[in-house]
Amino acid sequence: MLTLTRLVRLAALGTLTSTLFLASPGTAGAQTAPHRSLRSAGEVCYSQLPAEAHDTLDLIDHGGPFPYSRDGIVFTNSEGALPRQSADYYHEYTVITPGAPTRGARRIVTGQGDHEDYYTADHYATFAQVDWAC
Repeated sequence: MLTLTRLVRLAALGTLTSTLFLASPGTAGAQTAPHRSLRSAGEVCYSQLPAEAHDTLDLIDHGGPFPYSRDGIVFTNSEGALPRQSADYYHEYTVITPGAPTRGARRIVTGQGDHEDYYTADHYATFAQVDWAC
């Protein structure tokens, strides 16, 4: 027969075990933000972008032609990773990944501001705003 002390210990052990198995490292008991923060992604110097990103930005400045039919479509920012704007404010463009059989994961997302460009190398998981001054 289970005593009350043993029952409490088993419940505590079950809670601890589920926390350890279900939470990612360093997040046990921590609250997570509902939206990614652009500030945490920071900035990237234009000179540090891959050459293919320079090519994409040049194509954007010249209005194309773009290599993929989906280049220039609206980026909805549905996860709120970029500053909140109207639904059609952002547009996305492919940054070619050499050797990739598909469009790959790299993109430039543009806003409507002058040189308001964001780079993602991991298909929108993180963004860095392009700093054109360096």
